[in-house]
Amino acid sequence: MSVSEEIGVIVIGRNEGERLRACLASLDGGPVRLVYVDSGSTDGSVSAAREVGADVVELDMSRPFTAARARNAGVTALAESGKPEFVQFIDGDCTIAPGWLSAARNFLQQNPSVVAVSGRLRERHPERSLYNRLCDAEWNTPVGRSRACGGIVMMRLDAVLGVDGFREDLIAGEEPELCVRLRAAGGEIWRIDHEMARHDADMTRFSQWWQRCRRAGFAFAEGHALHGGPPERHYATEIRRILIWAGLLPLFILLTTLALSPWALLWILLYPLQIARLAKRLGWERAIFLTLGRFAEMQGVLDFQRQRFTGKRRKLIEHK
Repeated sequence: MSVSEEIGVIVIGRNEGERLRACLASLDGGPVRLVYVDSGSTDGSVSAAREVGADVVELDMSRPFTAARARNAGVTALAESGKPEFVQFIDGDCTIAPGWLSAARNFLQQNPSVVAVSGRLRERHPERSLYNRLCDAEWNTPVGRSRACGGIVMMRLDAVLGVDGFREDLIAGEEPELCVRLRAAGGEIWRIDHEMARHDADMTRFSQWWQRCRRAGFAFAEGHALHGGPPERHYATEIRRILIWAGLLPLFILLTTLALSPWALLWILLYPLQIARLAKRLGWERAIFLTLGRFAEMQGVLDFQRQRFTGKRRKLIEHK
């Protein structure tokens, strides 16, 4: 059986323009079923997808949008017609690397217990900004069995359907949350040593990077609220680090300075010490921004707690 008979591809996007065209071109000749899920584009994305033979699903934008909802719509379209064995998820600002579809399919075929596999995701233009370089480093996750994956991944379609797909109410972190349920059902998640895709974060401003970290904090908080208890303890480590470095320590410094002595401000030296410790492993650039990013993540945690308290749904936190 050929690659094209076994793999469906779901592309999601909104006003990605030339990046979507590049994404679709990277899939040319690969899958027999290509589904593009559009979320209200006004730049001709729908026409571009139809021109290359993709089945197009246009989301009803009168309902709250999430990437999870878009991916589920693509899964439904694949399941209703053809139902390939594997599904490759990809965002419209990414391109698939040559040979990835075959490599991922072969790995899944050779390892029946594996339900999701990803490879090396690279940033398309890391040279254009510090923030793009930080993304590129973030994508370089360890090879081997993993607890979670990102949004660019190949999965067994039946496994996704078996756990009812993505949670559509999550505005971020929907892929790791799905992986929690996939692993609970007995599946394995792997990252293999193979080029998978190129991503275009297009981050050139500090404010974009901050919003991205803020969204991560929101995802950590919501994921922990769903699965933070034992045995999973989903995002427990991330939440603990955020609370210590961007919550408890600043509060401790403030209170001891006001109540005891201005010398208590010296506790702030723990931050450069933490940066120096991280720099030994990650380099100075990543260490500085990882430490600073805790405060943006804390903002996201507070956003989530405010949502829980008020019952008001949080809008998407976007950096583009």
